[in-house]
Amino acid sequence: MATRYRFGDNEWPHFVTFSVVEWIDVFSREDYKQILVDSLRYSIENKGLIVYAWVVMPNHVHLIISARQGNELSGIIRDVKKFTSRMLIKAIKDNQRESRKHWMLWLFKSAAAKNINNNENQFWRQDNQPCRVKN
Repeated sequence: MATRYRFGDNEWPHFVTFSVVEWIDVFSREDYKQILVDSLRYSIENKGLIVYAWVVMPNHVHLIISARQGNELSGIIRDVKKFTSRMLIKAIKDNQRESRKHWMLWLFKSAAAKNINNNENQFWRQDNQPCRVKN
């Protein structure tokens, strides 16, 4: 889904938000939050992501980020969202103690059914709404 929001200069800080479909409060569970944090750390160490500030809320993430020279910020965020969506859905499926498992998986499947780009599950909303931070 194309939006009017685009990343500008990759090396310039951008404020970015990405949210879980249907505003499901997945990150109220520490183990799920850790999957996201680990993915951000990996992207910092291996993909050129620079994180100036971040906060993980129960159902969305706010970041102020840029990319090192030669790295594409939109590609880094695409990869983070793709990887974390797979890992988080797997963690929810495998979590024997997750009381909301069937409800969450049903919502992820329902969101994917409304989106031609997904055929099984959709964890993240498609929009990021990057906004260049001005000094």
